[in-house]
Formats: sequence, structure tokens, C-alpha cells
Amino acid sequence: MSKPLSDHDRRKQISVRGLAGTENISALKTDFNRHLHFTLVKDRNVATRRDYFFALAHTVREHLIGRWIRTQQHYYEKDPKRLYYISLEFYMGRTLQNTMVNLALENTCDEAMYQLGLDMEELEDMEEDAGLGNGGLGRLAACFLDSMASLGLAGYGYGIRYEFGIFNQKIVNGWQVEEADDWLRFGNPWEKARPEYMRPVQFYGRTEQTPDGVKWVDTQTVLALPYDTPVPGYRNNYVNTMRLWSAKAPCDFNLKDFNVGGYIQAVLDRNLAENISRVLYPNDNFFEGKELRLKQEYFVVSATLQDIIRRFKVSKFGSREIVRTDFSKLPDKVAIQLNDTHPAMAIPELMRVLVDEEKLEWDMAWDICVRTCAYTNHTVLPEALERWPVDLFAQLLPRHLEIVYEINRRHLERVAKMFPGDHDRLRRMSLIEECGQKRINMAHMSIVGSHAVNGVARIHSDILKATLFKDFYEMEPTKFQNKTNGITPRRWLVMCNPGLAEVIAERIGEEFIRDLDQLQGLRNFVNDEAFIRDVAKVKQENKLKFAVHLEEHYKVKINPNSMFDIQVKRIHEYKRQLLNCLHIITYYNRIKKEPNKQWTPRTVMIGGKAAPGYHTAKMIIRLITAIGEVVNNDPVVGDRLKVIFLENYKVTLAERAIPAADLSQQISTAGTEASGTGNMKFMLNGALTIGTMDGANVEMAEEAGEENFFIFGMRVDDVDAMDKKGYNALEYYNRLPELKQAIDQIAGGFFSPKQHDLFKEIVNMLMNHDRYKVFADYEDYMKCQEKVNALYKNPKEWTKMVIQNIAGCGKFSSDRTITEYAREIWGMEPTMESLPAPDDL
Repeated sequence: MSKPLSDHDRRKQISVRGLAGTENISALKTDFNRHLHFTLVKDRNVATRRDYFFALAHTVREHLIGRWIRTQQHYYEKDPKRLYYISLEFYMGRTLQNTMVNLALENTCDEAMYQLGLDMEELEDMEEDAGLGNGGLGRLAACFLDSMASLGLAGYGYGIRYEFGIFNQKIVNGWQVEEADDWLRFGNPWEKARPEYMRPVQFYGRTEQTPDGVKWVDTQTVLALPYDTPVPGYRNNYVNTMRLWSAKAPCDFNLKDFNVGGYIQAVLDRNLAENISRVLYPNDNFFEGKELRLKQEYFVVSATLQDIIRRFKVSKFGSREIVRTDFSKLPDKVAIQLNDTHPAMAIPELMRVLVDEEKLEWDMAWDICVRTCAYTNHTVLPEALERWPVDLFAQLLPRHLEIVYEINRRHLERVAKMFPGDHDRLRRMSLIEECGQKRINMAHMSIVGSHAVNGVARIHSDILKATLFKDFYEMEPTKFQNKTNGITPRRWLVMCNPGLAEVIAERIGEEFIRDLDQLQGLRNFVNDEAFIRDVAKVKQENKLKFAVHLEEHYKVKINPNSMFDIQVKRIHEYKRQLLNCLHIITYYNRIKKEPNKQWTPRTVMIGGKAAPGYHTAKMIIRLITAIGEVVNNDPVVGDRLKVIFLENYKVTLAERAIPAADLSQQISTAGTEASGTGNMKFMLNGALTIGTMDGANVEMAEEAGEENFFIFGMRVDDVDAMDKKGYNALEYYNRLPELKQAIDQIAGGFFSPKQHDLFKEIVNMLMNHDRYKVFADYEDYMKCQEKVNALYKNPKEWTKMVIQNIAGCGKFSSDRTITEYAREIWGMEPTMESLPAPDDL
């Protein structure tokens, strides 16, 4: 029998990783050794694995620099319209492998490292994730940057360079414990500080009327220092820029007015200014109205707008001369996309700059502002909507408060004109909420100050128009659009699942990587025995690899032939990890009741972080780990059911878990998940979905065919009807014996023998005030899971359904999403042309 291929030899055979020419390998080894000697500290003569990683990163980065400079030169020469994507989160993950994929360097680097006696995957594992995001919103921004570069659009990502990203999650005795994510401790090889573009940002102070207009005076200044990270397009020689701002205290900070002996304290107080970019707020879908958070939001917006206007004014490469002063042309050259309301301060800030600094008339400034800005809404959950107290605004940003009041006054005049006598509508549509503490509604400000407002899946955009933004939609229906989210197939297929990318490329060629709609061509192979076998084989290899990873980390023996049933996402009541738990408990009880029956074996994996202040979410994690402790140690069940909580879920863990999944759980209450993007990643990587008709699941089922999707549960209309009628959990508890048994076990301490009432709050919530109606979908969910089990027993039919799903993934490329934004919101046109490579110049 032939010897099985090593990981290295297997990788070599994958053509989508790029061809490795002998000259390229030799040149790369030379560059690597040069970097290694520069990287090494002089008094060490033994290189560590981290030294090797940095040497490789710098070698790969060299291939980016020429393209980066050339791209910026191209933009200055052509002077295209530029898109500024402002986001408080960019969840980038690791950069090395993605850069190698996009520059077609993967096989070259792999072979060069192999010849030097180094293991590529070990080096890749040295890289820290750039975890500058909480979940979907931040990861979407990262996918969008990849697509903008791959489509040759002059797009810039602007955000904050948090010193500490999303916390690292440790599970200790079953509980989540947070650790600071010191991701920069060893340095970041991909960023370049640009102190020459440092910008001052003002806070506090007061306003005064002068003959020359309003002045904002007596402010405190914080400096914004930009760090640039290159964003390469897929094999088109475009390299765009992500610019993240870091807060620096000015040299004279607190020194002007210190008294004798106050010097040391004044220098220590510099931390107060620099705290602005210290840490990412770890909330997902929850608004925390803290002063530091508002400072972060204004900080990124002020620095970014100064940069936008500087770049608008100077248009020739390398020149700082001001050549453009006519601001009426701003919307022809600049598009600003607000990723949720977090950067909504861009609207009053742009007005302040145009009116107070550039001396434009209000009406003209407002027209420019609206034509430049557009707003993406990401949630309908009321607790997630940003509503800032007016008192906080008055103190921190007094000039902006005046501007917001003026925007609101003119806005309400328009409303009153269109709907005379409708006073309740005025109250509902005001930017200022008057009941209780006065607050500024940032979503309302974003709608009024933008020319386009979009949701992120068709059903979500429809819900916005029908409920949350109904009044605004009635007033300006043409402002509202849909842009269904997408994911980049470079990271989420070619990079994380090269085996699957290869078997697809063998059938339909490699063009699908830049044009994902071509996956439809796989429908011709649904009954092709060889293709069915290849797809199943790749899945099995991915499962074996992940099983090894799990056994190393969790000391649980995994049955690789079991169904890998995975739910990974932030822990939140609306995402209904609790419904998943009820299925696990019920399945466990069924196995215990009839241990000799042929049960479909399952390994259930649940992963995700809970916001540190979200008590219920932390209790949900504790319940999952408690269920695992019981199930995994029950000899009657054996390897037919295992439950694993995946610790510290992040981009890099997603890249391992998703290719290994058989079943993807997308089970939010209909009408609560705006879109979801994890759902798309699982579908593209050959998992089947069990899900509700929520978010993008609706469109995924439409593309794959509903017969190829495990759909269950209430639809949005059913949920609305139940809200009107009233949801009564007790009714389900009394009617469904298996549900009752599961709840009684949780309540009675079956899963917490040392503390019987450990989960009483969860049970109380489910029985008495469950906003997300877990019990209402339990019965249909259990029936649907039985269909899943039955199909899994027929591997060939399962794999045919997988192929139908992969073939339906084309719509869910972020290239399609970005093309729609470009044409329908930004007024830009993507290109499939490449720039010349640096060596071709």
C-alpha cells in the first residue's frame, strides 16, 4: 500500500495555492534569511519559532509594498471617487495566510520553508488574531475590505487601533473567565505607523458666538496617530489601505496648568487621553452609554473626516498643495458608509467642518452631507439602539449638540409640512427623545443625514420599513434599500478549505474564486459518483483534522464518524443556544431510554463569547458545560453523543471548525437576526443548515432550494401573532412530556448535582419571561432534527444535498454585496482589470 501523503506533500498538490517556480523559491529563501538576520537580536544566536514567523511575515510583506505604493499612485493619477468605510470594529483575524492566498504565494512559501526545515502551519500558528471586533459586524467589515480591493475600488477602512481587542475566553470550572487580549505584545508586522498624518481631535470646551460665526473654544486636544495596514485584492495587484487611529496625548497635556510638584501626575495623566484607543467594548447587540465609548466614536470620526478632507483637497500624487476648494464636488469624489450608528457622529461633524471651518451656508453644507453619507443598520433589537443622553453630549461635544438641535429643528419642520397636525408622528420621528432623560436617537440622525439606508438581508430590510423606521420610510421611501451580506470566498473557502476549493476547481475551473456565481455549475455534478466521493472525502479529512485538534485541547475522545453539529456565534438569548441545549438533553434522554436502538451519533459543539456584563449569557455557557460534564461521562451513551463547548471562539478557530461541520445551527427567533454571515460560511464549506426563516437563512433556502434545507419554527408573522395573543410557556411545558422532563432536569439539579438550584434563573426566564419563545419552536425543532438524523444515515443522499447547497452559494459572496453598494449607493463601478505587477513597470 502506498504511504499516506504528508501534510506538506498534500498541500503541494493543490493548484489553487499558486504555482511554485524554482526561481521564486530560491529568491524567497534568500529574502527570508536576510530578514531572519535583521530580526534576530544580536546577543541571541538561536532563532525561536517566533523569529521565523516574523522573518516570513516581513518577506511576504515585501511583496505587498510595491503593489501598495503602485495602487495609491494609480488612485492619485486617476482621481477616482473614493469610498470611506467607517467602522468601530474590523475583525481581521490573521493576515499571513490570507496575504499569501491573495498574492498566489502559498505554495512558494510552503516549499521554501520546507526546504529550510520549517513547518508552514507551525509558523502560521505563531500569529496573533487581530481581534478588533465582537462578531458579525466587525467580520463583515473585514470581508468588505477584501472585496473592495479585489474589485479594484478605491476603498479605505477607517477605525480604531485598539491596544486590547476582544477578550480571550477561558473556561474555568465551567464558567467563562475573561483575559485581556494583548495582541500587540510581540509587535504587528503588517502595520506601518504614519506620524506625518497625525490629527488633533477636540473634546469638552464651550461654544461662543463671534462675528465670524460660532467658535468651539477651551477644548481638550487628543492626537490621533494613524497606523496603516495593506489590504490586498485577489491576484489583481491592487492593495488598499485600512487606517486605524491610536490616541496620543499632546506633549503639553495637563502641563500648562499644573502647580508645583504636579509634573509627575501630569505625565501620568497622559494615560487618560490615551485610554481612548485602549480597549474594544465587548458588547454585541447591546448599547452601553458610557462616556469613553462616545469618545471613541467621535475620535474615529473626527480624525477620519480630517483625513478625507485633506485627501479631497490635494489630488496629485505626493503633493500637499491644495488644489481643490469647491466642496460642492465632495459627493462626486467621496462616499462615506457608516457601519451601524457607531460612526453616526460623522454627520454633525461634517456639518461642523463645512459650516464653522469652511464657511459654507447651512443649506449647501447639508446637501453635501446627505449626498456623501449612507447608513447601514445591523439590528432591530431595541436594547442595541444607540440613544445618547443629551447631558453627556452637552459636556463632551457642546458644538455638536447645537448642530444636532438645528438638524432636528429643520427635519421636524419638513415632517410637519408633509403631515400637518400629526403631533405624535413629530414625537416619534424626532432625533431627540423627550420622555424621561433626554436622549439623542443615533439611528434617526443617521437616516436623516444619509441619502441611502440599508438593511443587511431582504427580510431585515422589510422589517425596518414595516416597523422600526416605518415613519421615515413613509416620508422618503426611495432612501431605503437592501444589501444582503456576503463573505469573502478567499478566506472562507480557498484559505480555510483548500481541499474543497481544489475539488471544485477540478470540475469548473478556478474563476469561481472571483465570480462565486459560477458555483451554479456544480449542479451538473450532483449525481456524479466521483464528485460525490471527492466532496465526502474532503469533509472526512477536515473532520479528522479537527478531531485531533479537539482531542488535544479538550481531552474528549471524538468519534469522527459522528455528525459534527456546530453552533458558533456570540452567546445571546435571541440566538437561542438554549433551544440547542434542550435538543441535546432530549436526545440524551432518548438514548438512555432505549440504549439498544441505532441512534445517529452526534458530536455537538457550541462556542462563542458572552459579553462580560451579560449575566444570562454567562449562565447559558455554564449550562452547556454542565450538560457536557454529564453526557460525556455517561457510559451508557458512549460515543453516540458528545457535547463540547469550544473555548475562545475567534476567526482562527472558525477557520478550523467550519470546514469540519456537517450541521450548521442557525436557530434565532424569526425576526431577530438581521442577517448572519456564519450561516453563509457553513453553507459554502459543505455543511447543511437547520434553521428558522430568519435573516439571510431565507435567501439561502431560496438559492439552495427549500427541499435542501432543514427549515423549522415560526415565521415572522407567526411571532407577531403570538406577541398579540400572548406567549404562554407553561402551555408547552404541560403539553410536551419530553420538554417537561428536560426543564425538570435543569431545574432539579440533574446537571448540577453539587448545587441543585444553579440554573433556577434560566428556568425562571424560560417559564416566565422569555422574549424569544424557545418553547414555542421546540416541538418543530425536535421533528426537524429527526429528519437530519435520518438523512445522515444515508451518506450519499446527504452529500448530494451538500452539493446543492454549495452550488447555491454564489449570491453570498461579499463581491456581490460590494458591487451592489458600489453601483446603487456609492456611485462607483468595480473593475475586473488588474494593475500591472511591480516587476512589469
